[in-house]
Amino acid sequence: MKKILIVLIMGFGFQIQGQTNSDLLKHYEAYYKQMQLQGDVQGVINAMTHLNVLSPSEARTDTLAYIYMSENKYVQALNTIGIVSMSTDSDIAVEVKAVSLKALKKPKLAIEHFNEMFKRTQNPLIAYELAELNLQITNLEESKKHINFGLANTTADMKKAYYETQPPYEVPLKSAFMYLNAIATYNKDKKANLNAAISILDSILIDAPNFNLAKLSKTELLRQKQAAKTVEPKN
Repeated sequence: MKKILIVLIMGFGFQIQGQTNSDLLKHYEAYYKQMQLQGDVQGVINAMTHLNVLSPSEARTDTLAYIYMSENKYVQALNTIGIVSMSTDSDIAVEVKAVSLKALKKPKLAIEHFNEMFKRTQNPLIAYELAELNLQITNLEESKKHINFGLANTTADMKKAYYETQPPYEVPLKSAFMYLNAIATYNKDKKANLNAAISILDSILIDAPNFNLAKLSKTELLRQKQAAKTVEPKN
């Protein structure tokens, strides 16, 4: 009799737990929708976290990580989704890893995921990221490969945003690739290619006169050119 009673109690307990789990899922699904309506991002994160604990899924994990990334919470995004590249990663997961690692100044790790993104979708904007990141680690050959791809495949309507000034500004994506080309050209041989890099920057500023980074770079290269003339030995 005792055994039967224990089994009944355990069965009743599991039933209550199942009902509670179901109720909690419904509650947090409703809460998630309400937070979305209110534009409460932290509320959305809390709701998605609870839903993923109650009923874990790849889609929920990816969504949660993407929300963290969108809010510039890159460490939390990577803690949610990890940094290891896996062939089974969703497109969202690959993007979260790539963007978050770039933001955290981990260019070598970020390149791995941007390479995966580019393998899946050969997009000039992704090529720009790869060209820029490879420049950062002085892999000039790989950077040049992506610059050439971008220059060949960029269309007039594509833009690139820059945020080093307030307010931010946009330039044609082709001008952005030309800027990277100027930097890569200069870094390949800083003495022999100085004039060539300045010439590229000049042509950029014709089409994109608001390109602040190009202006700053041109000013610096002209300063270097003048300094080199000053120290030249006189015959």
